[in-house]
Amino acid sequence: MITLYGTGPMFGLPHASPFAIKTEVLLKLSGLAYTNVLASYSKAPKGKIPYIEEDGVLIPDSTFIRLYLEDKHGIDFTGSYNAHDLSVGWALEKLMEDHVYWLNMNDRWLVDENFYKGPVHFFDGVPALMRPLVVKMVRRKVRKNSHAHGIGRHSAAERLVLGKRAVDAVSNILSDNRYILGKRVCGTDATAYSFLLSLSCPIFKSEIREYAETKTNLLGYLAHMSAEFFPELQNAKA
Repeated sequence: MITLYGTGPMFGLPHASPFAIKTEVLLKLSGLAYTNVLASYSKAPKGKIPYIEEDGVLIPDSTFIRLYLEDKHGIDFTGSYNAHDLSVGWALEKLMEDHVYWLNMNDRWLVDENFYKGPVHFFDGVPALMRPLVVKMVRRKVRKNSHAHGIGRHSAAERLVLGKRAVDAVSNILSDNRYILGKRVCGTDATAYSFLLSLSCPIFKSEIREYAETKTNLLGYLAHMSAEFFPELQNAKA
């Protein structure tokens, strides 16, 4: 039995972290038995979630978890696509993980209206007297990380330009396919779906989300992927 350490359901999502959603989709695709457990950042091998545990071994990072499942269990996440298609898929995954993620992070953590609807609840377990100080410290770190990445150096209008370009790219790659690369589901779908689902969360105000909702193929993709992998979700869009 594999143990997946994530956040558990939050904000109408399977996990607050799209990386944890991605990992759970990969586990569902693998067909391997697994269980969900709330993660402890102090025990996370790289200080981040998700991570999995099998036979007493901890494996961190969603991409290396995928490689572990391939190597250890012989799981094939390629969907039998050719090298060119898989390279397009890899590029799309990095667009989502290293670009769209940061756009979404900036909106969630650094826009007060969104922060107090969502991420502030990550600190509910902190003693009340310490909570404001801890919240301030962590948000300052998020702002510093966003600035170091580069996304945080842009204005809201500039981030929207970047977000629209990213949404256009994903929509154009998907085209009229059922799955990102064609007729067969593959590992790229675990990433694309998870980050699009996180972006689509209606709790948070986001002009990038509103733009994504104008793409009927993305809405259809989210709806059928949610029906396949997380039918219990209430925010799957038709």
